[in-house]
Amino acid sequence: MDPTTQSAQISSSQGLADGQNSAKESKLSDSFLSSSPVSLIQSPQVKDLIYWRDPKKSGLVFGLSLLLLLSLAAFSFISVASYLLLALLCVTITFRIYKCVVQAVQKSSDGHPFKTLIDKDVSIPPETFRKHVDSSLTHINRALKQMSRLFLVEDLVDSLKLAVVMWLFTYVGAVFNGITILILADILLFAVPPVYEKNKSQIDQYIDVIRTQVNTTMAKLQEKLPGAVKRSKTE
Repeated sequence: MDPTTQSAQISSSQGLADGQNSAKESKLSDSFLSSSPVSLIQSPQVKDLIYWRDPKKSGLVFGLSLLLLLSLAAFSFISVASYLLLALLCVTITFRIYKCVVQAVQKSSDGHPFKTLIDKDVSIPPETFRKHVDSSLTHINRALKQMSRLFLVEDLVDSLKLAVVMWLFTYVGAVFNGITILILADILLFAVPPVYEKNKSQIDQYIDVIRTQVNTTMAKLQEKLPGAVKRSKTE
């Protein structure tokens, strides 16, 4: 076989293999994102809550979640958990005593007021437990794969993006603590989607402008990087 032809075939095979590896990495990244909290927010039940399709239900969830976070900001987790369990016990004990008194006065034999709940099977089936364990293991493995890619600098641009984000988080952490960030996130989670839905076209225009600026900046950065770490155009 002609050496030139053989060399061309080898180069073509290497290019095909690189393309397959890039596609595989892209697929892995997409699958990881699909298992992230973003995918949870996109579920129909959660979207109905954050878009206030049912104002009563959304208001109840938002109020309880905000109250819980504010309680954790003021008291320790042990105190909040203890008060919640104590309140639940007070309700159930009071209701049990009330039903006992009513039954004694009316001389009825209705039995235990929580009998239906006591008889209800609350055990977790082994199949369900194994299913969730396997699903969690898959997500953990994907997260570990992404961490190894980023921290071992498989792609310099992605690692630099992570470094910039972590650097920005150092300033955020200097101003807010974890609970404060969770409170702000909870408020934004229930406040931003309705506003975005009402002003979708205007907000999308601003987002497109910002995305264009970011892509232009990243393209200029990639051009200044050594050729070995540049992304191929096929990606």
